[in-house]
Amino acid sequence: MKILLLEDEVMLNESIVEYLSAMGHSIFSYYDGDSALKAASKKIFDLLILDINVPGTDGFSLLENLHENKIQTPAIYISALVDIEDISRAFDLGCYDYLKKPFHLRELSIRIEKLMNTHSETNVHIKLSRHYSFDSQSSTLLFDNIPQILTKRQSQMISLLAKNRGRVVDFELFRSYVWDEAIIDNATIRAEVNRLKKVLKEEIIQNIRSMGYMIDIPHYI
Repeated sequence: MKILLLEDEVMLNESIVEYLSAMGHSIFSYYDGDSALKAASKKIFDLLILDINVPGTDGFSLLENLHENKIQTPAIYISALVDIEDISRAFDLGCYDYLKKPFHLRELSIRIEKLMNTHSETNVHIKLSRHYSFDSQSSTLLFDNIPQILTKRQSQMISLLAKNRGRVVDFELFRSYVWDEAIIDNATIRAEVNRLKKVLKEEIIQNIRSMGYMIDIPHYI
């Protein structure tokens, strides 16, 4: 999993990074909320692990901001706050889990494993239109459940759009996810998206002028 970690305590931050990296996860760690919010807004993550009382934007405000911008990445809070009001607010914001400090790193990994299992069971097939769907487990575009042949780059673009269904994917996200942050101009991205649209049997990709592209949520879902 690609995980964003927000934890201002240096030793704990480093311990979590080391432990989860050894388990095969890719960890992007931050010590202040402003940097974490900027990263979470521009890059695609599978999970957010958030402390609450951190410099800059606090963990609650960070998740609120992301949800206001239709970024629904699963989140686990790790915090020394133990008041029921704080815990209740965390779940009201839509977090997946809440770990009270201090905790064992194995406990954190167990919560992550549970999330992975739950997420894979409920979000394997993402409906894109009446005929198109996306298998997130195999990263395959399906038309009436028949796998479609795409180039590697086209598959990456569909994956990015499908995982952000209902949200505008801007050019920076395309550069980050598809081109690994290479210096690619917007015209090149537009050309690649247009090539992809030409091989599709339905017009599922919308051009959002001056912003980017999106696949909307089908109205009948």
